[in-house]
Amino acid sequence: MKPRGQKTFSVEVRTILEAVSDRMVPEDEWPSATNAGVLSYLERHADEDPGTWTNLLEPGLLALNAEASVHHGRPFAELSAEEKDNLLHDIQQDKYRDWPVPSKPFFEALLSLVIEGYYGSPEAGGNRGGKSWEMIGFRPGPLPGIKAPVEEIDLPQRSFDQLRDRYDVVVIGAGAGGSVAAAILAESGLDVLVIERGSWLRYGEVGSDHLRNHRLSKYGHNTGPSLEGNSRTILLPGGVERITVPFEGDYHNNAMTVGGGTRVYGAQAWRFHPDDFRMATRYGIPDGSSLSDWPIRYQDLEPYYERAEWEVGVSGDGNAHSGRGIREHTYPMPALARTREAERLAMAAAKLGWEAGPVPLLINSVERDGRPACGRCGQCVGFACPTNSKNGGQNTMLVRAVSTGNCDLICDTIVERIDTEGGRRATGVHLVQEREGRLQRRLVKAGHVVVAAGAIESARLLLNSASDSEPNGIGNRYGQVGRNLQGHVYAGAYGLFDEPIQDGLGPGVSIASFRFEHSGEAGVIGGGLLANEFIRLPLIHWYRWLAPDAARWGIAGKETMRETYLRSSQIQGPIQEIPTAESRVRLSTTVKDRYGLPVAQLSGSVHPESLRASVMLAEQAEKWLWAAGARQVWRTKAGNGLSGGQHQAGTLRMGNDPSTSVTDPMGRVHGYENLWVSDGSVHVTNGGVNPVLTIMALAFRTAENLVKQG
Repeated sequence: MKPRGQKTFSVEVRTILEAVSDRMVPEDEWPSATNAGVLSYLERHADEDPGTWTNLLEPGLLALNAEASVHHGRPFAELSAEEKDNLLHDIQQDKYRDWPVPSKPFFEALLSLVIEGYYGSPEAGGNRGGKSWEMIGFRPGPLPGIKAPVEEIDLPQRSFDQLRDRYDVVVIGAGAGGSVAAAILAESGLDVLVIERGSWLRYGEVGSDHLRNHRLSKYGHNTGPSLEGNSRTILLPGGVERITVPFEGDYHNNAMTVGGGTRVYGAQAWRFHPDDFRMATRYGIPDGSSLSDWPIRYQDLEPYYERAEWEVGVSGDGNAHSGRGIREHTYPMPALARTREAERLAMAAAKLGWEAGPVPLLINSVERDGRPACGRCGQCVGFACPTNSKNGGQNTMLVRAVSTGNCDLICDTIVERIDTEGGRRATGVHLVQEREGRLQRRLVKAGHVVVAAGAIESARLLLNSASDSEPNGIGNRYGQVGRNLQGHVYAGAYGLFDEPIQDGLGPGVSIASFRFEHSGEAGVIGGGLLANEFIRLPLIHWYRWLAPDAARWGIAGKETMRETYLRSSQIQGPIQEIPTAESRVRLSTTVKDRYGLPVAQLSGSVHPESLRASVMLAEQAEKWLWAAGARQVWRTKAGNGLSGGQHQAGTLRMGNDPSTSVTDPMGRVHGYENLWVSDGSVHVTNGGVNPVLTIMALAFRTAENLVKQG
């Protein structure tokens, strides 16, 4: 039975649609588009996005049918396969200009939808029985025989009326930094309240939609915030604001749920290089940049890196990647076994004379803390872990915090503002949540406040907390709040091989080289990491991994997917981004959220030195793939738009001088006795690696100092 409300195509449109779909993905020894159930996916899409179908796709299908009659005297469905393909090819090449809709955009939009239905998640409609995944060699779940999903610890939540009037510490955000801080504070005997704007999502609620996740969010994501009432804006030239919504790339969304980004991250657990803390001293300050040294050094953070590795749980090889800073001990768990791809790349690195080694991961390689080893599933990054082997805030530090009896957790609640007194003390937080269509508000007093909402939302909160003492926002006497927003620019290369090099073992990322980090190569500032990529979803392969000259539809397109999925490799990495003061977060002057608060306004661009470094890294990725025996290699190119993304950092940078920074070397807002920041906001620079381990290490350090202060 058709779901209620799902669109039904007219007989004419459906007939054309079936014929077109079956030429885009024809039948061979594997099902055609319609035999795979693609029409059910298209019906669902038409119901969710009727405007696209009414204004573009249905007029285009009827115009296509008319074109068939003009050229061949028969409707499209009655043409031969060759005639159909020739006509579709002409439409793809935009040869027909007198259509009621543009012919090329029509073709590309319909092709994308057919491909989504064929290679996407079966539960979305289409890909009946997962046959297309079987065809190309994609395995979504854990290895055979491994139980999944496993039971997760249920974190108890408080309601508004169960909250105390006052807590020793209020922690805003339950992600990487907030969860660590909550555990250390609660275990010290302090009464802690953790406030999370997202929901506590169990494994099944996060879901596995291949088009709505934090790896490929074409139509949405799989955590929070909700798509309605949570926009941001982009400041354009001339002062115009363009609205962007949570699943769009320039929103720079971090997962908003209990655990934050750690709920769905890829879990690479790198330490920053010692020179990452002294970039300005080593390289000077490029024109147009705000590059600066950290007020602390690697040695100050090393004990806390070790705590994060051991207490949250990292698997890796402590002897790998020599020269990246002294470490006192190895990792608590061995590295995951190398994949077939990593073995091939290791031999190539040796041939080039590069050091390469395992990728440390916040993932169990052996059973630990009552949770199993990684099940090596095919959809790690962007999704919750089916075996609960990925170590995030929700299943490690928050469990510790709540188990003390000293920590309350409230979800689906936003902090509107922080109350302050005289610009020197934080006194409490104003909460708002929506229940049954109505907004409820409450004030909670606090001895200390720890802000851990992510670099964009933490800056927004301080700006939204203006007072008579600080009319421009907390900590913003010198206009520094929200400046220096950075993330990571990625660049690299793809390679296609003659034989399969993928063995389907997740998480996929398995080998890395730091040959071009602080190497002085081509005068580049900083450089960064090169590593192979996570296992990719079939749709990501079609959208991003196919060679520029690859066939993308028809029998040839189907063969492309079948022949390249297990024969492709990608090497890429983040580069040490050069911050600029004009890449920033401000408050929108025109748009408010569902609670009536000004949303974050984002502006800025990537510094030219970052782009120059990305070009160098892409060249070296290409060299590595050629050395590994690829038969075809092509590079990726970084864009110059504002960088933030899931590695967002820098908006409340730490420093000794209040005129050029927002927080002191302990993460406390300048001038305040009891207001702390425990997320990537405090990063002065963001390293040439994933920053989550640094966020955790700093959270240990900040929370420890808060406890000492009492």
